[in-house]
Amino acid sequence: MTSSPSPRYDAIGYGYARTRREDPRIASAIEEALGSAKSVLNVGAGTGSYEPRDRHVIAIEPSDVMVAQRPAALAPAIKVSAGSVPLRDDSVDAAMAILSVHHWDEDREIGVREMRRVARGPVVLLTYDASVSSRMWLAGDYFPEVAERDQHVFPTMRELTEWLGGDVRIDPIPLARDTPDWMLGSFWAHPERVLDAQARAATSGFACTENLVVDRVVRAVARDLADGSWDARYGHLRELATFDVGLRLVVGNRGCQA
Repeated sequence: MTSSPSPRYDAIGYGYARTRREDPRIASAIEEALGSAKSVLNVGAGTGSYEPRDRHVIAIEPSDVMVAQRPAALAPAIKVSAGSVPLRDDSVDAAMAILSVHHWDEDREIGVREMRRVARGPVVLLTYDASVSSRMWLAGDYFPEVAERDQHVFPTMRELTEWLGGDVRIDPIPLARDTPDWMLGSFWAHPERVLDAQARAATSGFACTENLVVDRVVRAVARDLADGSWDARYGHLRELATFDVGLRLVVGNRGCQA
């Protein structure tokens, strides 16, 4: 028995498409990982970011708010949860989930296994390694609540490897300072984004946190930016082109079969 869809982004997804735009470098890595697949299942498809435009896509997304922001040119999304993919075994060439698995709650394992079940070829997951992301200044110095939550909601690399089976590779995806995808990790060189309500609202880390905690984090970052203490500790980050915030591309193939 799987849970019913839990459309978390019905509550936090408004305006998501404005600040969470595709980074072409990440898109290129995803496209390469999908290989020659002509048909792709996209689980937790959201607004369609990173969704292939030149392949047949079956999109699954439980949130009406997110689906309403999908460009008209993209495939319509089926409203169903990750734990009950309505496809036959080996029915698509590949499956993908982009920064989505951590929102599947108790369906995380079954959802990944469902992707493996229906995909003949690669299963491509963009996710975070919480053991790395929790060391970024925002989580480490100001926002321990998000670091603690991430440890619970993001599957570990070992778990994903086990759930996928077969041959699994894990590629670090350094996040560029100028990325147009303002995921929480992108704040690594842009502390001012913590003060931007729209930027915060488009990240589940802030949007799923109670207001008292968010207000505390905002006040602390604003104070340290104003008095120069943030730049004294972390100003060198502003000079880097990329940084490893724990973003990982996990690619699972079935490997050799008897």
